Amino acid sequence: MTSSKIERITVKASGVYDVLVGRGLLSECGSYVKEVSQAEKIGLITDDNVNALYGDAVQKSLESAGFSVCKFVFPHGEQSKNTDTLVKIWNFLCENSFSRSDCLAALGGGVTGDMTGFAAATYLRGMDFVQIPTTLLAQVDSSVGGKTAVDLAGGKNLVGSFKQPKLVLCDIDALDTLPDEFFTDGMGEVVKHGMIKSAKLFELLEKYDLKSLRENKDVLEDVIARNIAIKRDVVQADEFDTGERMKLNFGHTLGHSIEQYYNYTGITHGQAVAAGMKMITDIAEKHMLAEKGTCERLTKCLDGYGLNVSVEPTPEQLGSACLNDKKRFGDTINVIVCCDVGASMIKKMPVESFFAMLSEASE
Repeated sequence: MTSSKIERITVKASGVYDVLVGRGLLSECGSYVKEVSQAEKIGLITDDNVNALYGDAVQKSLESAGFSVCKFVFPHGEQSKNTDTLVKIWNFLCENSFSRSDCLAALGGGVTGDMTGFAAATYLRGMDFVQIPTTLLAQVDSSVGGKTAVDLAGGKNLVGSFKQPKLVLCDIDALDTLPDEFFTDGMGEVVKHGMIKSAKLFELLEKYDLKSLRENKDVLEDVIARNIAIKRDVVQADEFDTGERMKLNFGHTLGHSIEQYYNYTGITHGQAVAAGMKMITDIAEKHMLAEKGTCERLTKCLDGYGLNVSVEPTPEQLGSACLNDKKRFGDTINVIVCCDVGASMIKKMPVESFFAMLSEASE
């Protein structure tokens, strides 16, 4: 059943589009997509898990709105986010005679959104796409802002493009089928947004835990909308990630290295980011770059949402993988530090000094 309350958050980047947050949006997605697209054909891209849950309903809605729908389903998981799957999507589009005036729809989590967006940015040198995120992580973070990419053996998200969607539909009801593990995964990014930009959001998160937040849909809807607004503001200020937008990568420099260390298996993105946030905040406190007690408060909040992970590699062991990080420029690297809850900064330092900090933290 569709809620009468649909929150509309407008993103004004190189393309202007709306992010809709509410309930019952999946079953009515066709009418919303029709408002922003003149396409005759929709390429519905999803993974096998999400397809089993929502593929038929979304396809039916799109077809009811007058679209011809061709569906591409790939195996779920980060292991599919690679050039092999991307080539299969390109070939699928070619085999089904997609034109530049047609549209793609990403139904699923961050992996689906990233690959669909990258395919849309590159097939026939660019076609429209819409995001229909079904995970918390995708709703609060990866579906908004236009970053698209695939992974390489040498690191995460190393090949990609900026491509803004035409529309993002965040159906809160889709989170009902999300296992706790994947809800926890998304909370890594939710806590990150509070840490870098909003003490009020962080304070709200401190009042709940995994179970109570999932049970209170009104609060959850508010939390998701706040996160999207934070992401919107940062993207509008720095769409192409040359300054302010780097702050969104708090915890990610080490987090991506952690994911690579585990070969993208056995640890989720949110868990890796949480570990990265804790590591860098602990280091920042020791070097008087963060207020005393910041790491303790961060850790307690993360623990409440099941993000109390400990990882095998030491900070020093993760250092070499950071050389491929997109925030490195020659012999310097931009390190994102939260000097306090809700306040972040970009600290530019020599790579050698960064490695020295990691080495010291490993002793």
